[in-house]
Amino acid sequence: MSALHDLIAQIVDPRLRERLAAEWAKAAQDRKFGLVFENHLPELLPLYGAKPRRGDWVCRKSGPLQEVWQVRALREGVAMCIKPQDDAHPTEPDASAPVNFPVDALLVVRQFGEPIFPALTPVDAVANGPLDAPWHTLIEADNYHALQLLNYLYAGQVDCIYIDPPYNTGARDWKYNNDYVDGNDGWRHSKWLAFMEKRLKLAKRLLKPDTGVLIVTIDEHEVHHLGMLLEVLFPEAYRQLVTIVVNPKGVTQGRFSRVEEYAIFCFMKGAFVKGLQDDLLTPIEAGKSTSSKPRWKGLLRSGTNARRIDRDKMFFPVLIDKNRHAIVGAGDYLPLPDVPDLDAKIDGYEAAWPVRSDGSWGNWGVGTASFRELIQKGYVSLGGYDQKRKTWGISYLSQDFRSIFSIKRVDTLEYADYVTHDVNTHSRGCF
Repeated sequence: MSALHDLIAQIVDPRLRERLAAEWAKAAQDRKFGLVFENHLPELLPLYGAKPRRGDWVCRKSGPLQEVWQVRALREGVAMCIKPQDDAHPTEPDASAPVNFPVDALLVVRQFGEPIFPALTPVDAVANGPLDAPWHTLIEADNYHALQLLNYLYAGQVDCIYIDPPYNTGARDWKYNNDYVDGNDGWRHSKWLAFMEKRLKLAKRLLKPDTGVLIVTIDEHEVHHLGMLLEVLFPEAYRQLVTIVVNPKGVTQGRFSRVEEYAIFCFMKGAFVKGLQDDLLTPIEAGKSTSSKPRWKGLLRSGTNARRIDRDKMFFPVLIDKNRHAIVGAGDYLPLPDVPDLDAKIDGYEAAWPVRSDGSWGNWGVGTASFRELIQKGYVSLGGYDQKRKTWGISYLSQDFRSIFSIKRVDTLEYADYVTHDVNTHSRGCF
């Protein structure tokens, strides 16, 4: 029982005690304790491809987004509009008079949360791997609607969500209702919290309820507000603040130099961190490595069986696009006793042959077919050209790390034009 309840209980007059208790119960229902912000700051979205219809909210193309009108009638390219009159849009008594606007001068406006039937329009696709490899999808859209779309198919199925929101530094680094939010905006923090709350609620619906993990990056401007908001929205999760050193030299801010940003992790009850040899803090000493660091192997075989005659089918040209500094293919093996011309091009490309440090013929560590597959999957790396040996340094990702550091195909889609025009209006990064 709070001190206020205790004081009410000490009132002798029963009628007064009951009335005060009832009024306090009502006030306690309406008032928030802890993180308090104005969450009814309507977030609006212009629908650039939509034509105004009767009943729609609209704004003028040349005016502010938040100055909305409601269409009452349409006739011969002219819209008769009135100011909406409700709790969210209080107006003066004389502001209800109809005003006529050319339809072409208006934009349809929706509040976030209203149904707008969003859709995705394919833009392009990039293939880098076998045809049966999984596809990754990049959705370019306002983060709210992208999360909303994903919820249709993937609610409760996502392992991890990483969010890089606007940091709200006061330096006009993000927009709310199509206007930059700067340090002079008295509603700056409320706008940011209202903005974040909508998107975090959608993100939570996507996460696996038992093993999902949410990661949100932030700096000192909103880190404490964000922590309290996550405490409200993810009460069942284990929350942990992690420091990320982004500039070891520091950025001077008048007093202490800032070297870090933060990431807040929300672990659902079945999610844990896998232990690694690398503590992500101690510098790695020369000659030492950790199990999490990718291990590249030289393609040129060394040690035993390293001569051409030892594995003659491992003697083939690797095709190099010198302008792009990229490996583009591999030719067929050259049978003994044929000798290659190191200066000759093959299919218009430079050719790298397995030449040992003493100038003798060697062999590659994998065969032609396997090497072509490694190229398709992005597991090869081109080094520098050795003028003495007239060949290139070539490496490939070792078997143990191929499943971790994989490069797949990416399918890129763009939000439909009638949903949003400026896809970066509401986000510093990607949700």
